[in-house]
Amino acid sequence: MDFSKLNGLVPAVVQDAGTNEVLMVGFMNQEALDRTVATGFATFFSRTRGSLWLKGETSGNLLQVEEAFVDCDEDTILLKVRRLGRGKVCHTGQRTCFTSLLTPAVAGR
Repeated sequence: MDFSKLNGLVPAVVQDAGTNEVLMVGFMNQEALDRTVATGFATFFSRTRGSLWLKGETSGNLLQVEEAFVDCDEDTILLKVRRLGRGKVCHTGQRTCFTSLLTPAVAGR
């Protein structure tokens, strides 16, 4: 992994392994990636707190990693996960963080 581009961090796109729905995007440093690989549960680096956090640690809505992929530039990770607990991924209580439409569909332009 190339952690040099974003001050030691890489984006981690999280996708439901069964439905392919994009659930969230977080950031990982080397330690977060190592912990994710070691435990099988998605762990991220909080840019605001400056520390690691296990997704779902307090809510019980853990993300069990089924597969992990690296993009061609080795600077982004895709985690395919199984949602545990109530399956709510967003801190707002939604199943995904992507619930607000920014613009109308642009297909066919």
